[in-house]
Amino acid sequence: MKTYMAKPGEVEQKWHIIDATDQVVGRLASRIAVLLMGKHRPTYTPHVDTGDFVVVVNAEKVKFSGKKWDQKEYAWYTGYPGQRTVSAKTRLERKPELILHEAVRRMLPKNKLAFKMITKLKIYAGSEHPHQAQQPEPLEVAAK
Repeated sequence: MKTYMAKPGEVEQKWHIIDATDQVVGRLASRIAVLLMGKHRPTYTPHVDTGDFVVVVNAEKVKFSGKKWDQKEYAWYTGYPGQRTVSAKTRLERKPELILHEAVRRMLPKNKLAFKMITKLKIYAGSEHPHQAQQPEPLEVAAK
C-alpha cells in the first residue's frame, strides 16, 4: 500500500468565513492555522499547500482571557537601537486585524510555504468583506 501525496495542482481549495465576535484570540488563531495548513483534510501533505482560504470578519470584537488587554505587549525591531512596544489595547484601537494576523502567523510553520498560507488569510475589522463572489461557507467556531 502506498502513501498518498498530494500534488500542488490537484488540491481544490475552499473558502470559509468565520465571525470573530466574542472569540478568544488564541483558540480562534489555532483553528484558523489548521485550516490554512490543510490539516483538517485526510489528504494533508506537509510540503504542499493543501489548505483553504479563510475570511475573518468582526476582528475588532475578539477578546483575550485574563488581564491580557493591559499586560500583553507586542514588540518589534525598527532598525534603530531599542525595540518598539505597544499594548494589546492600543493595537486593537489602531489596527485590530493585526492582533489575529500575528497570532495566526506565529502558529504556522517557519518556512517558505507559510508565506503562501498566510496570504490566504483575509481579515476585516467590520462585518463587510469583498469576497462574496467566492461564496465562502460559514464556519462555526465554538465560543467558550
